[in-house]
Amino acid sequence: IFEDMFGDVMGRGSGGRGGPRRGSDIQYTLELTLEDAYHGKEAQIEYPVHQSCESCNGTGAEPGTGTETCPSCHGAGRVRMQQGFFTIERTCPTCHGAGQIIRDPCKACGGEGMTVKEKNLKIKIPPGVDTGRRIRLSGEGEGGMKGGASGDLYVLLTLKPHKIFHRQDSSLYARVPVQMTKAALGGEIEVPTIDGKTALVKIPEGTQTGQKVRLKGKGMPIMRTDNFGDMYVEVQVETPVNLSREQKDLLKKLDDTMSGEKSDDENSNSPMASGFVRRMKELWDDLTE
Repeated sequence: IFEDMFGDVMGRGSGGRGGPRRGSDIQYTLELTLEDAYHGKEAQIEYPVHQSCESCNGTGAEPGTGTETCPSCHGAGRVRMQQGFFTIERTCPTCHGAGQIIRDPCKACGGEGMTVKEKNLKIKIPPGVDTGRRIRLSGEGEGGMKGGASGDLYVLLTLKPHKIFHRQDSSLYARVPVQMTKAALGGEIEVPTIDGKTALVKIPEGTQTGQKVRLKGKGMPIMRTDNFGDMYVEVQVETPVNLSREQKDLLKKLDDTMSGEKSDDENSNSPMASGFVRRMKELWDDLTE
């Protein structure tokens, strides 16, 4: 009882049930590709929305008829009930607070005053948007009741995962496999960029897995500026497979000349392996002392 009473008092303070009511806001989720977010695009969206019935102009009454004053509350939209020492005012159960009743409901909307329609809109997506960004379109939400204003439409943007690039803010990351020989000797590789082109990346001699090469300005647009983020190429050194006998012999000859177990890490062909072997020997010596 008290919940109903206080709820109705609050409702009356915001215009009451019988007066104009603003329509509800709508959220629409729009999926974009990373390329869409890079270039920007004009997207076409379609969504269902409640709008004022055109047949009855939102009154809920059949055209040519009208509404009548509720006989239970005499147009007040509320009735009083005596319970013991208390007099409680509640929403009228006959007209549900409208103060009016409809004898002949509109056939198009069933007396609701609202109908569902499919709405089509074109939305301009600016370059540089990211997942989680919302675009607000005023007045494109649910229609209002009794002549109330329409709600707003919020378009929530989400980006689909990309096959090559991983995005962090305005930066792009791409893991690129590099042949072992090229990583050892150095050279150039061709990598794709998000603008649909390619770029030549110089691989320094002795490049290891995990090392990154920065391509300035090849990342995502930074919104509301003319600037771009950077792209980072992460090298993944690939061990050769399906070797022929000749290739295996060549690698064996190379392995025989490697200085991976030399104590001088700086002069070793495999400084990480050489350093690990040295630390392992030191640990063993400490345990046996």
